[in-house]
Amino acid sequence: MLDVVIIGAGQAGLSAAYYLARHGLIPERDFVVLDANSGPGGAWRHRWPSLTLGAAHAIHDLPGMKMGPADTDEPASAVVERYYGRYEKAFGLPIHRPVNVRAVRPQEMNDDGAPGTVPGCPLTVETDRGDYASRLVINATGTWDKPHWPHYPGLETFTGRQLHTHDFQTASDFAGRRVLVVGGGTSAVQFLLQLSAEGVETAWSTRRPPVFTTREFNPDWGREVERRVNERTAAGLPPLSVVGVTGLPLTPQYQNGIAAGTLVTRGPLRRLAPDAAVFEDGTRFAADTILWATGFRAALDHLAPLKLREPGGGIVMDGVKVAREPGLLLVGYGASASTLGANRAGRAAALAAIDQLSVPAPS
Repeated sequence: MLDVVIIGAGQAGLSAAYYLARHGLIPERDFVVLDANSGPGGAWRHRWPSLTLGAAHAIHDLPGMKMGPADTDEPASAVVERYYGRYEKAFGLPIHRPVNVRAVRPQEMNDDGAPGTVPGCPLTVETDRGDYASRLVINATGTWDKPHWPHYPGLETFTGRQLHTHDFQTASDFAGRRVLVVGGGTSAVQFLLQLSAEGVETAWSTRRPPVFTTREFNPDWGREVERRVNERTAAGLPPLSVVGVTGLPLTPQYQNGIAAGTLVTRGPLRRLAPDAAVFEDGTRFAADTILWATGFRAALDHLAPLKLREPGGGIVMDGVKVAREPGLLLVGYGASASTLGANRAGRAAALAAIDQLSVPAPS
């Protein structure tokens, strides 16, 4: 039996693996990392090619190794893939890939021989490459594999193309089209600017007015954002998006987009018609494409056997600890779903695991 199985080799998963090794756990003997991707990079390897390093959110250095200088005009996906690959090799991290985790279940058996659900018992991680038994699981699966598609009246009648951030490749694919971009986050803003640069006619819909901020994105501010997001997860409520707390940085590029009218929202959607979007104020936009930049949800379907959800749909958390299952440490959920908190969450999960492993395993 392993001491720890880490699920996911993105920023938080690699950070957790680094700190486990640093505190004396032996790769392959004591812990492994399971990753569904065919190579390094986590969710970054799936980002659209036009998202360059210079246009991406800050890519934070992993613990123990700086990324170093890189070409800001290179796709962020390629830069991060190389960096994470170097990192895995430098520290000898035990990455198993591609491995798809199907379920995480309690391993304990009740007195009658039925599968148990005793919190804190060893866990079985079921995968397409066999099962792993472990005292603890650090789940770091993030959100990329769980795109959120909202529903609006008339959605099924829309006859044009629909796609999500998850499936975007390049703005040039939309030449000659009329594109409705839905969503209030950074991806929506970047899509609008790229589409406008290609001469594409766009409209922007947001549920609430976008909040642009000139506040400096520094570590103290980042910790305050994490605190506010974590207030909901501590109460067992579904987490809000980090951008919903941070706002959007008012860069010169964004200021120019606002002045040009590109980054001016038409407000919330009321409904969709076969060939148009109808906004709450009754105005219409004749659209043949909808780009849903509506975010992602935590990719946690494989944890369903552990019955972690509260009636409100969230998971009660104390930092990275899960109230309903002491054997599970959860990162990439809530505040740690962004680059703001992923490193700290990985470290916190590793230290919590080391602490728990100091207690003898149940016999």
